[in-house]
Amino acid sequence: MIIIRNEKPDEHRETENVIREAFWNHYTPGCDDHYLIHIMRDCPTFIPELDLVAVDGTRIVGSVMSLKSYIKGDNESVFDVVSLGPIGVLPDFQRQGIGGKMIARSKEIAMQLGYRAILLCGDPDYYTRQGFVAAQVYGIRNNENMYADALHVCELYEGALYGISGQYYEDEIYDVDAVEAEQFDKLFPPREIIKGTPTQRKYERMVRSVKAPY
Repeated sequence: MIIIRNEKPDEHRETENVIREAFWNHYTPGCDDHYLIHIMRDCPTFIPELDLVAVDGTRIVGSVMSLKSYIKGDNESVFDVVSLGPIGVLPDFQRQGIGGKMIARSKEIAMQLGYRAILLCGDPDYYTRQGFVAAQVYGIRNNENMYADALHVCELYEGALYGISGQYYEDEIYDVDAVEAEQFDKLFPPREIIKGTPTQRKYERMVRSVKAPY
């Protein structure tokens, strides 16, 4: 039985390894997401209540973390929202609905904390099945003022984003330092780095798909 609960302090390295296994060679050659969650925990915008793990017995098989972010409205108002991710599940446990359970629990907690919406950048084929829609539907652009196919949003209650349009700003920590990530990865068992996989090519197309709002 899969249980979704908060991560414990003594589970940090196990969780980092889960994320490493989940993302290795998937979106990019190698992986830096395990370094990202390592530094996220000390980030001022980190939301501890949304630091969740999926547990099978005593084994962590999935992880999701979130940061506080905001939408700067076209009327200059600022609206606090949640940036979800990274979220990952061990390969042997994928396609069993575990990611969906972690997302659902994240939504519940974020709403209880008073947030109006969750945003993320990810694969439309997956996240639209989890209740997310293209941010463009609400007139929400990225921080470069572009509509991005990868940018998705989920209202946490009906009408939460009514009348809100503007630019979405996530924490700069998501711009991972590649050199520092590579050094951090040396703390883990070595793995082969593969370039040009189908999922990497799909990801490259997805992140390049942007358009101006006019």
